[in-house]
Amino acid sequence: MTQRSKIRSERARRFRRRARSVLQEQGLNRASLGTVLSDLKGLAAERELWSVADFPDPALDERQARYLIEVDDDSTFALYLNVMRPGKVIPPHDHTTWACIAAVEGEELNALYRRLDAGDVPGRAQIALAEEVVVGPGGGVALMPDDIHAVTVGGEQVIRHLHMYGMALETLTGRQVFDPLDGTCRPMDIGVATRRVG
Repeated sequence: MTQRSKIRSERARRFRRRARSVLQEQGLNRASLGTVLSDLKGLAAERELWSVADFPDPALDERQARYLIEVDDDSTFALYLNVMRPGKVIPPHDHTTWACIAAVEGEELNALYRRLDAGDVPGRAQIALAEEVVVGPGGGVALMPDDIHAVTVGGEQVIRHLHMYGMALETLTGRQVFDPLDGTCRPMDIGVATRRVG
């Protein structure tokens, strides 16, 4: 294990311990997630910990590489590094768990949606764009379990962003992807296979 990987592991563990403590003490709400996001931004600011030397870019014919950094034994408090090429588009979706995203380098556009219907008709969903947030270095976004967002990576630069989830993505079975034009929703798969470090 290199000195950089030791430092990264120590910083990631400290961040995850603090996130767990904040959510246990304050409960899950937008204010507590704001605190977790602020801490994640601090971790993302240590750019040397998330370099291409340790986390290679996706292959030229791929758009995304997702690296699992750390996760609890019960699959909670899962920290990932997402490395995505320009042109990557993730359609509107939910997570069914809370999430925080902070940029290490590069920018992604997050389109945040609100759901207009009650969600009581399987396969149907009416959503409307509520806000767009550009997530770049020093910035981020926090999402509650039922929040819906879409992601677009533009520009010329490969991006590196940290993603923290209440539950590991590999365990989530109820996620939905939404089509705002035809008013439908369907189960969402995990997308690319997660790569593990260490």
